[in-house]
Amino acid sequence: MTAPNVADTSRRKFLATSGAISGGLLVAGAVQADVPLAPPDKQPPELSIPQPVDRKVGWAIVGLGKLALEEVLPAFTECQLSRPVALVSGHPDKARQVAKAYGLDTNNIYDYENYGRMADNRDIEAVYIILPNSMHAEYTIRALQAGKHVLCEKPMAASVPECEQMIRAARDADRKLMIAYRLRYEPFNKKVISLCAEKKLGKVKVISASNSQQVSAPNIRLSRDLHGGPLGDVGIYCLNAARYITGREPIEVSGYSHQPQNDPRFREVPESVNFMLKFADGVQAHCSCSFGAAESRFYRVECTEGVIELEDAFAYRGQQLFVTTADGQERQKIAAVNHFAAEMDHFSDCILRGKSPRTPGAEGLADMRAIGAIEESCRSGRSVRVAQD
Repeated sequence: MTAPNVADTSRRKFLATSGAISGGLLVAGAVQADVPLAPPDKQPPELSIPQPVDRKVGWAIVGLGKLALEEVLPAFTECQLSRPVALVSGHPDKARQVAKAYGLDTNNIYDYENYGRMADNRDIEAVYIILPNSMHAEYTIRALQAGKHVLCEKPMAASVPECEQMIRAARDADRKLMIAYRLRYEPFNKKVISLCAEKKLGKVKVISASNSQQVSAPNIRLSRDLHGGPLGDVGIYCLNAARYITGREPIEVSGYSHQPQNDPRFREVPESVNFMLKFADGVQAHCSCSFGAAESRFYRVECTEGVIELEDAFAYRGQQLFVTTADGQERQKIAAVNHFAAEMDHFSDCILRGKSPRTPGAEGLADMRAIGAIEESCRSGRSVRVAQD
């Protein structure tokens, strides 16, 4: 995205500021001469110094696939309240190699058969489920029954009944259940949420969102048995964004899916799904997702007094936020964070302080209700009402 007037505006501000500074030095040079040029102390007053913590929550990572190895485990180096202590994998050689790389005790490596033995390991307090969608419910429930708090990747489960079972299991075990909506913990999406909640640009009217990429076989995302497909994997980002931007639940949906006959990648799941969400106050969200299109990860929020655009909205990094009003377009200056470190530390803080997570099981259940309605609409060719609590 280009913002042609941002550079011009910045240039004008620079020239104006430069002129003011030059003039000020000429007129008030004597006044400025006694201002110290070096800071009076060794440490600048604005320097942020890390504070010690009483302890960090011990985490077990369940599933050592691409996301765990490339994003989640490296994120622990940026965590303040979280540390890895255990691994769960069906590949012992890989697990031992990963444990060695992170300095973990090899006695804290589990597989899917002795998974329940984690109950005896007091170092493990939280479990991060990073498995195929079809396995989320089983291993979340087993971890809860072992007395562990659970952070589960999205989509929460393969169906609404499974989500409900997971929520009941957390309640019965008196453990916390959080769904890994990492964008709810990073500053760019949080800024959009606050802009819309505070009506800084008036009322939200229309939302457009796209999350697409090319997926090559073999990949669990292309398996029907593993509950793959673009809607639950990448389309859920668009759906969840529409919900957190509006702060409301959709009441009705319509959807259309495309499953090409000439592409063997999509013999079990759709290539793409387009869907529209209708909200009670008249807001509409138009969303698209695909496993057969070039990368596209953005959303646009049209309000009564301006437009919000977030580029790379759903990516792990690289977000760019633009706000357009009658005065022009402005790129928001926001410091980025590691999404996975932020979400894990939020959950650890909830465990340490006895707080409820921002994205509990109810959040994942709400998305699955909407996804179920979208899938029904795709099959039936008609709009479908979304079940509410």
